[in-house]
Amino acid sequence: MIKLMLVDDQTLVRHGIRSLLSMSEKVSVIAEAENGEVALQKQSEHNDIDVILMDIRMPVKNGIETLINLQQRTNVPPVIMLTTFDDHESVMQAIKAGAKGYLLKDVSLDTLVKSIETVHAGNTLIQPAITERLIAGLQGKPSEFASADIPEPLSKRETEILRLMASGCSNKEMADSLFRSEGTIKNQVSSILAKLGVRDRTRAVLKAIELGVI
Repeated sequence: MIKLMLVDDQTLVRHGIRSLLSMSEKVSVIAEAENGEVALQKQSEHNDIDVILMDIRMPVKNGIETLINLQQRTNVPPVIMLTTFDDHESVMQAIKAGAKGYLLKDVSLDTLVKSIETVHAGNTLIQPAITERLIAGLQGKPSEFASADIPEPLSKRETEILRLMASGCSNKEMADSLFRSEGTIKNQVSSILAKLGVRDRTRAVLKAIELGVI
């Protein structure tokens, strides 16, 4: 069973998510915190936390500040950021600070559990609902990236794969959609990450959004 720490300043939200997860046999909430300061303390006390589910906006110390502090520690569990806000800038900052994914608070039990399993397995999480808002929110805004950040331009196929990644598709789903093998898709995803100079799929999608590639 995956052991989770839940961090949110709203007691009702914490109780609601905890109650939701209690219906699953795959995830157990072993620690809770009402702000980032408490979360950092709880993370030090519980060395068996597998995943942290944390709100972006909190008093005392917000989710992004907490995430930055966590990254300075060793053996930090993956963090999923929670948001109810149409705030693309906070989501971008959270991903850049090391978050493995992001979810809306009104997420279903099935999606929540699958998301926790995804980051626990070492993968990153892209929720299409938020990605669409990121794209809409960043349209027309200047990018912090220069075109020189991509020494080798993406091919038409790689751009197509990026769009599917932004839609939350797995390698298998992309392979089925493009009539390619999973191995071929995996190689092309690796090529995309290398060209964009990022470590994972989430950052690839976000950088592509900022560059206006997708």
